[in-house]
Amino acid sequence: MQKVMFIKPQTEKKIFKQSLYFFLLFFLLFPAILPAQDLLIFPKRAVFEGRERVQTFNLNNIGADTATYNLSYLQYRMDENGEFITITEPDSGQFFASPYLRYFPRRVILAPGESQVVKIQLTKTNELVAGREYRSHLYFRSVPIDKPLGENEITEDTTSISIKLTAVYGISIANIIRRGESTTKVSLSNLSFETFNDTIPILKMDFNRTGNFSCYGDFVVNYISPGGETTEVGKIQGFAVYTPRVLRRCKIILKKPEGVDYSKGELRVIYSTQPDVGKTKLAEAELMLK
Repeated sequence: MQKVMFIKPQTEKKIFKQSLYFFLLFFLLFPAILPAQDLLIFPKRAVFEGRERVQTFNLNNIGADTATYNLSYLQYRMDENGEFITITEPDSGQFFASPYLRYFPRRVILAPGESQVVKIQLTKTNELVAGREYRSHLYFRSVPIDKPLGENEITEDTTSISIKLTAVYGISIANIIRRGESTTKVSLSNLSFETFNDTIPILKMDFNRTGNFSCYGDFVVNYISPGGETTEVGKIQGFAVYTPRVLRRCKIILKKPEGVDYSKGELRVIYSTQPDVGKTKLAEAELMLK
């Protein structure tokens, strides 16, 4: 549904300043790609290893309206803050997976509550090189609903400023092909603690990756009091560093449970693989608070 907003000229500047503040706050604390509206996709990524040739995604429309999505492959570069930048040519040490993958269907129409399976098939495996990782992102782009023919525009005060917003949502899912043994290792460095706006506790650190494959896992942050009591205060699930990036800067917003005093004690960070592939600790680091 398209929405029409009317803003009085005298309040436009105030609203703009407030919107800009919250926009910057959101992307400072939560750098991520926004998900497609009312579309659930499972699993969240596809990794072809060994003899796997076919994988599937389950799509479900949890909204109240019929939704249409066009599917296509996009190529991304990940920057050091975890943001994705669209590219057409691979960086040095980066290899695209889309030339070796087929998907069906290419367009999905889902009624409210309806589900659909999307199939991904690996092809031309004889062209894949051992020791390499190939990556592309399957993009589900929502198609805006056109206004029905004959529907009249709403007439409002023509002396005000009118802004017409049509939101287009999308979500991308990493499709990865791996050949050969992994040489990937990860480590955490440059840990520091700060408070945003004097109220929000944040742990900052550098995530370092070496080797031929990307990494994907979960962060857990524990606060350890001077007396040795452990409390979980932070978590990030599905944290990735994609090849060829070797450094990603990370911010984790921490909780403030009763009894936790961030002026003393210790923060312990653990990065592990996800439970569905067998939970294994990949990296650990500590920060003394003072």
